[in-house]
Amino acid sequence: MPGLAESRRRFAALTALGALVAAAPALVTPAAAAPFTQAAPAAGTTETAAAAAATPLRVLFDNSKAETAGNADWIIGTGQPDPLTQDPTPTVETDWTGAISAWGVALQKTGRYSLRTLPSGGTITYGTTAATDLQNFDTFVLPEPNVRLSPSEKTAIMRFVQNGGGLFLVSDHTGADRNNDGWDAVEVINDLMSDNGVDDTDPFGFTVDTGTVQTDNPRAIADTTDPVLNGSFGRVTGSIIRSGTTVTLKPAANPAVKGLVYRTGQSGTTGAFFATSAFGAGRVAVWGDSSPVDDGTGQSGNTLYDGWNDSAGTNAALALNATDWLSGATSSGGGGGGTCTAGQLLANPGFESGNTSWTATSGVITDDSGRPARTGSYKAWLNGYGSAHTDTLAQTVTIPAGCTTASLVFHTRIDTAETTTTTAYDTLRVQVLDSAGSVLSTLATYSNLNASSGYVQRSFSLAAYAGRTVTVKFTGTEGSQLQTSFVIDDTSLTVG
Repeated sequence: MPGLAESRRRFAALTALGALVAAAPALVTPAAAAPFTQAAPAAGTTETAAAAAATPLRVLFDNSKAETAGNADWIIGTGQPDPLTQDPTPTVETDWTGAISAWGVALQKTGRYSLRTLPSGGTITYGTTAATDLQNFDTFVLPEPNVRLSPSEKTAIMRFVQNGGGLFLVSDHTGADRNNDGWDAVEVINDLMSDNGVDDTDPFGFTVDTGTVQTDNPRAIADTTDPVLNGSFGRVTGSIIRSGTTVTLKPAANPAVKGLVYRTGQSGTTGAFFATSAFGAGRVAVWGDSSPVDDGTGQSGNTLYDGWNDSAGTNAALALNATDWLSGATSSGGGGGGTCTAGQLLANPGFESGNTSWTATSGVITDDSGRPARTGSYKAWLNGYGSAHTDTLAQTVTIPAGCTTASLVFHTRIDTAETTTTTAYDTLRVQVLDSAGSVLSTLATYSNLNASSGYVQRSFSLAAYAGRTVTVKFTGTEGSQLQTSFVIDDTSLTVG
């Protein structure tokens, strides 16, 4: 009964007075989330060119993991971190020196991109003040990394993707350990996905296969709506393998995974040469060989192969369309198609209409004075009983396919009677579910360790779910002793 629940919660709240702990830093703040909500305006508007120049799509290419060891030369230019220092107006790929300079120059020439390189000796970070910190970029490219990522670097990459960033992984065949440190790209990428401190259970829904495919010309699947296969840089028909590998798809681990290009004679979950996925609010792409992005030119002394212009595949279109998609230039719904009317999608966002529009545990949406609303009288108050209890709050919404931005914002006030500074006894999970109720991503998990004296704004990009009907769900789980109250107010899901 709601009345009894409210009485129990008031009692738990009173017994907790004086036991509130200091707030831990917010897991995600508007400042950290903001870099991932920027996108170029829709084509056809009068302000497209000016807006694109003001808010370019930002891509960081890695060169901190021995990408130039041995015969490799996986850099867009020797000007680092800014390739424009080598040539500010490149017109052909040789204006920048590197085996993937064709990739960089092609993006630069669009006028829509701002490119940087994380130089050799650099560290991959997220949430710091470094100019090359991932929070300052829309997409991060790891082109055949040959050094194992540190624990903090793996966590940084996962948080970046989880909060809306795009991750482009380029592998190579087993044994391509160019700096002889015991780690090749297959091992580095698989290690990222199995030991990252965020989600170690195949978070992207694929594993890079151990082995070597010497030569093949993989073909693209028949899909006229996929934005990577049908992007602004051309239609993708296939690619090439010149000593590379494939990936095994695991849709049970992540239903968003999708094979786009397959090795000859293979399909389904095996033999995928190029695949895409989503994690949290971000997007992921993986390519099984570096040969397709190799333009055949680079620094002196390297033996390279011009896969970029190999007529057996449409490699340039695949690399560039995927970069567009990862950076948010196109939606998941199909080549940037569809329409989008800018606005706020959630019904009853501040709960002032009471228990309507949301699906919630009895007593969660309330005007009980035991906890203040941020604005108005009503809020969603999960848990706070001081006994084992689970509360939920959810709303289903359709994000239009034409939208390139979708920002979920809500405010939380967390107070607790727990005194520990190390153990999360009570938790609040924020998740995105598909129409079947399967979890697409866990955006964040808060706990008694995140107690705050007032409301804290949280922000996440849901742009990866454009064209889909999804459910935003909050689940509060409380242990058997000492209350923790998770109060939510002033929600919004704004698209544009």
